[in-house]
Amino acid sequence: MKTNNIRQRWQDGNPVLNGWLSIASPFTAEIMAAQGYDALTIDLQHGFVGYEQATTMLQAMRASGVAPMVRVPWLEPGSIMKALDAGAWGIICPMINTAEQARELVACMHYPPAGSRSFGPTRVSFAAGADYGQYADQQVVCFAMIETREALDNLDAILATPGLDGVYIGPADLTLGLTGRKYRTGFDREEPEMLAAIQQVLACAHRAGKKAGLHTGSAEYAARATGWGFDLVTVSNDVQLLRGAAAASVAHYRQLSDAAGQARATEQQGGY
Repeated sequence: MKTNNIRQRWQDGNPVLNGWLSIASPFTAEIMAAQGYDALTIDLQHGFVGYEQATTMLQAMRASGVAPMVRVPWLEPGSIMKALDAGAWGIICPMINTAEQARELVACMHYPPAGSRSFGPTRVSFAAGADYGQYADQQVVCFAMIETREALDNLDAILATPGLDGVYIGPADLTLGLTGRKYRTGFDREEPEMLAAIQQVLACAHRAGKKAGLHTGSAEYAARATGWGFDLVTVSNDVQLLRGAAAASVAHYRQLSDAAGQARATEQQGGY
């Protein structure tokens, strides 16, 4: 079986740079996979992506060597198992609020006797190797998302779950859960209470011997996060990167076009 690049990065003492895919396009996935990310996550929760589309995206990423992950829509065994069978090297599961939910998540990801995953590696046995079933439990990566006050209150119990590799902070929902509508929604939190919560999750995860991941909106904030000690950081997503690049291109054109127009007007005025 092939080695999970995420685990290899951690073994070598390096953080993982993760990209995010919300557009249902194998071509977009292929482009993103060629840009140097360590891992790429297909978003089935909030992205415009269905299972069949996600499968073609996983196929498009295969040649790059990037480690593909899937954020499943919810804690639902069928969705988790099908994502793994399709070729996901890791699962990020939203809204894990209790130790019981964390145990259920882990069980879905591991074959008996460690868990309750049903055997049927339809595509992943080709993508990862014919011996996938023998080694999958040691290679797949399991992240529980911490996004609510309840999850923060139960954090130590969640982190004590055997087989859970780490926790992944969803800062937008966590901000809503802790502060309501006091602040804007979004990533890259700077409020003192949110920075304290983020640092709390990081410290508790490492104290439990687990990994900590953080979703960020910018390379600058992601670099700060790895400086704090985060083991995995996600920088933006394909939608925001496309919007930002397009907006910058249009703004640059308008600036150059306006300057050229002003130059022409000045020349014409000088000719009379």
